Amino acid sequence: MNPDPAREERFRELYAAHFDALLAYAVRRTRHPDDAADLVAETFLVAWRRMDAMPAGEDSRLWLYVVARHVRSNAERSGRRRERLGELLRQQLTDAFTPDPANHVTERAAVRAALQRLAAGDRELLMLSAWEGLEPREIAHVLDISPTAVRTRLSRARRRLRDALGDADPVAGHEMSIRTVPSPEEGS
Repeated sequence: MNPDPAREERFRELYAAHFDALLAYAVRRTRHPDDAADLVAETFLVAWRRMDAMPAGEDSRLWLYVVARHVRSNAERSGRRRERLGELLRQQLTDAFTPDPANHVTERAAVRAALQRLAAGDRELLMLSAWEGLEPREIAHVLDISPTAVRTRLSRARRRLRDALGDADPVAGHEMSIRTVPSPEEGS
């Protein structure tokens, strides 16, 4: 496409005649000088593209104000849309990565209630194992019973706790947290 010298000359005259007025318009209506510069640049870009639709004479100044007003409105709409999307994304990320403390409270209350429904012996075994982190041989020492008896009673107590929680299917790995075979310290 060959440049049209008459078109370029008209644009230069238009730019020289109205740049200061459009910049003042933009500075008064935007928050940052960079936004004002972008508004003026976008307005003159539209003027360049739509030169054939631009009226001649003094009306061209008013036409540029109309374009600037539309450019500003579009930029503000885009900014509001971007802010809403950003807020939505922040909320989704917060919901996805921040655990709800109410879930922990509910789970703890359910476990405590289930523990209270168990026999005292079962409750003590489970608490020594899960809350104190003792291994069967250590529990055996505390309760003065054999490690084999601890493993057997612990297995039964866990099953009764699952039943009390209404969780018939054990969670994978749940049983694996407690040794089911004698440790080297216990011997065989």
